[in-house]
Amino acid sequence: MGSEMCIRDRYVLERFGVKVPLLLSDLREQIKDVDLRESEEINGNLSIRTAWEKMTEMNTHTLPITRDGMLEGVITKGDIAKSYMDVYDNTMLAKARTQYRNIAAAVEGKVETGNEHGYFQKGKVAIAASGKNLMTRFIEKDDLVIMGDRVDAQQCAIDMDASCMVICQGYPISEDILRQAEKKQIVVIRTPHDTFTAAQHINQSIPVRFFMTRENLVTFHIRDFVDDVKEVMARKRFRDFPVLGNQGKFVGLVSRRRLLNVKKKQVILVDHNEKNQAVDGVEEADVLEIIDHHRLSSIETMGPVYFRNQPVGCTATIVYQMYEENGIAVDAVNAALLCSAIISDTLMFRSPTCTPLDEVTARKLAEIASINIEELAQEMFNAGSNLKGKSAEEILFLDFKQFTVNDTMFGVGQVNSMSAEELKEIKERVLPHMEKARKNHGLNMIFFMLTNIITESSELICCGAEAREKIISAYDLQDDAEILMLKGVVSRKKQLVPTLVGALQQ
Repeated sequence: MGSEMCIRDRYVLERFGVKVPLLLSDLREQIKDVDLRESEEINGNLSIRTAWEKMTEMNTHTLPITRDGMLEGVITKGDIAKSYMDVYDNTMLAKARTQYRNIAAAVEGKVETGNEHGYFQKGKVAIAASGKNLMTRFIEKDDLVIMGDRVDAQQCAIDMDASCMVICQGYPISEDILRQAEKKQIVVIRTPHDTFTAAQHINQSIPVRFFMTRENLVTFHIRDFVDDVKEVMARKRFRDFPVLGNQGKFVGLVSRRRLLNVKKKQVILVDHNEKNQAVDGVEEADVLEIIDHHRLSSIETMGPVYFRNQPVGCTATIVYQMYEENGIAVDAVNAALLCSAIISDTLMFRSPTCTPLDEVTARKLAEIASINIEELAQEMFNAGSNLKGKSAEEILFLDFKQFTVNDTMFGVGQVNSMSAEELKEIKERVLPHMEKARKNHGLNMIFFMLTNIITESSELICCGAEAREKIISAYDLQDDAEILMLKGVVSRKKQLVPTLVGALQQ
């Protein structure tokens, strides 16, 4: 309620060239408040061996696979372990389009000739443990052949147009074999391992993209609320979850443990100390200070805070005092904004809430900002009363505050104008919609002040059980009064709300 900026406030900001501040509508803890585990960009071509080594080094069970900052999938230690337990055929390396340099790394070997950046994408993996005659029966074109130092086996692999030869136990390879292999663009890898070990390790060269999870990924956004994330985590078995930022960019990983150390939002409450008037989730925030001029109410804090509450007409008056106390000069723009706030809150010094300090402060600020108070006030109130294009409910909640007395929840809206005719038009628009608005917002009563700045009086319209009766009783009006006119009442804070609270407590 009242989240939309007041028209008068928007006018002031535009007048002095200040951008409208971003609206913070909820103070609940978000993923962006959590210390995420960062991860380097890991390409899908990375071998599962290297992925395992990185997981061990980083002490994690999950690696995000990204491309140009975008999440492509995730791979876990469980995925890698499963790749060893499941049965795969001897064409698995080709199906996975495994890079030759990954194959060399998996067997801890060296590429002696051929393009290490190429991909093994045809054929099967075979071991040349038999003689030439038998080899010709099972070795086919484009195969990857694991063998020892037998030259006849090496020659047979070349003759059969193998795509890759893995020579085991570090045996030297003849220049002739290397020359023939180079001519046929056959990749030759020499490894210190024996045939069994090489065959065992070679599957570790398969790229992670072949095993990573791509579909139905459980991800969170940095703006997601921690409470909502916890609910999702409770239903999933994963340890780490990818977190995405703007444009879907991967920003890090979050775990249940990391959620325990979430940083609370640090806030300073200005011009209010009532929970119903605060941003949603204020009870989860770390309130550092409260600067206000209203009655003390229901805000609770985790620890002691700096609380400054003075009986003046505007919080901006207190803020300027704090500038002076700390020896900080106010620049012209901020002086104009503070002065405008005092004019608005005190109805240009006509409100009973206005103190001599408010007026003195406003005139000091006007001098700093080089503005004429009377002219600015006229422009502000004219802008504030221009409600074209606004719905009845929008007008009702433009300047609206909610209160709780015992078990009664009520709200008070207010419109200020220098025109009686305009106030009459606003009344005709708002009145038919008040009851519906009351029900929609779960309130017992709604009161709406139509304040005439010139006559320094307010007509009050209301809805809800006993709302009219409470006003008539509180202000000693005639029972049959058609119009609830409150002469001399222009301040919601000082003249209406305290009287209402007293009436509701009886």
